[in-house]
Amino acid sequence: MSVQPLLGAAGPAPIDPLGPSRAVGWYVDDLVQVRAVAALRQWNRDSVRTDHFEVRHVGARVHVDHWVPTGRVDDDVAGLLADELFTPGWVRGSELFERIFTGVVRSSAPDPLEAWLVFYRNSLVQIEEAVRHPHLRSRPHAPSGHGTIGDYAPVHAHAEQLLAAGSVLDLGSCFGFLPLRLAGRGRQVTASDVSAGTMRLLGTVAPLLGVRLGTRVADAARFPAPAGSADTVLAIHLLEHLDHAHGARVLAEALRLARRRVVVAVPLEDEADATWGHVRTVTLDDLRAWGRATGLPHDVHEHHGGWLVVETG
Repeated sequence: MSVQPLLGAAGPAPIDPLGPSRAVGWYVDDLVQVRAVAALRQWNRDSVRTDHFEVRHVGARVHVDHWVPTGRVDDDVAGLLADELFTPGWVRGSELFERIFTGVVRSSAPDPLEAWLVFYRNSLVQIEEAVRHPHLRSRPHAPSGHGTIGDYAPVHAHAEQLLAAGSVLDLGSCFGFLPLRLAGRGRQVTASDVSAGTMRLLGTVAPLLGVRLGTRVADAARFPAPAGSADTVLAIHLLEHLDHAHGARVLAEALRLARRRVVVAVPLEDEADATWGHVRTVTLDDLRAWGRATGLPHDVHEHHGGWLVVETG
């Protein structure tokens, strides 16, 4: 069994992270139904069961039951989904990945905001632990995909070391863990993403976490701000999600916006991993070519992936 999203002519409604729940312990949207269960029901031949999930196709939706403990509801859920459902091919497509991920988080608490606060608090604790102890797994049986906390925590730590003094604009922030950590250390930070739902979520949870953080909904290639509006502009694990033309526009926009420095990070993959929404690979040679094309002082190096740092002023 392999399940891919079934899209009508208009496509499914966008994910609303804070939308109302239909029932406690459930998440339902146009493509998925996700339910937190305390005990396993009898297995049937139409479903696939793994260590944490049972998945089956019912009509137009993918039905997923999960038994992920509340204490494990953090960003490593992405690794669990990748390892148990998507890498083996039981479910396919970044669209379903994002919706099932949202469903696991949302079904972990009665109230949507309460569920996301659990997710953010758990994730930030695990990220900090991984940054402090980079050679140790933060928990036993941690998933091993490159989208998990233990893999991206050193990327975030290295990005922090590369910042110029002053303000920070983060392009393509997604859940915004890096901007949250930087703002929590006293930086003036703006997080941005093309997803209005994700920015609404981040803007809602940040003050509840005691963090003062700006958020903007914007395509990173067309950011509505004047030139030189931030001291450092970050594009951390963003360009692999964009085609060549779109990525080139993002780099040009980052150079326009950065008063002092642009910091770019990419994973170094042999093949673009569609599970994580990657559409292309980027090499160190690509980064060197981009750096030379700016005509500005720059550095390219490798540290848990590839890095391009451009001095703009």
